[in-house]
Amino acid sequence: MLVRDMIDTNDADQNAASSGANAIGTSDPVAVDPVASVILEVLGAAKPGGFVSPEEVARAVAEARRKRNDPPDLWRRYLAAVKQQAIHLARAGEIQVLRKGQPVGDPARVKGVIRYRLPS
Repeated sequence: MLVRDMIDTNDADQNAASSGANAIGTSDPVAVDPVASVILEVLGAAKPGGFVSPEEVARAVAEARRKRNDPPDLWRRYLAAVKQQAIHLARAGEIQVLRKGQPVGDPARVKGVIRYRLPS
């Protein structure tokens, strides 16, 4: 079967990589995820030494992206992304993941009720 007028995305990715640009098209080597930005914003707005729950962050992300016909529980769609980005930020040392008020060793393996805070 012959397919015409298709772009080989592998070639485009290689060209972007060789020109020093990332997938977004900028030359910035580290692109900040919008969900990670919201996590840091919400933690920055919390009182010093305070913490926030993943649900609070997911609600903030959902409200920023809400459209007129979205369901009231839109925040649930963003909860997995919030947890994934929190793991990334915790491994980078930008936030701490807490379980029962204590920082956890491996944020990817923690279960139960968790909170996030800025490192002290």
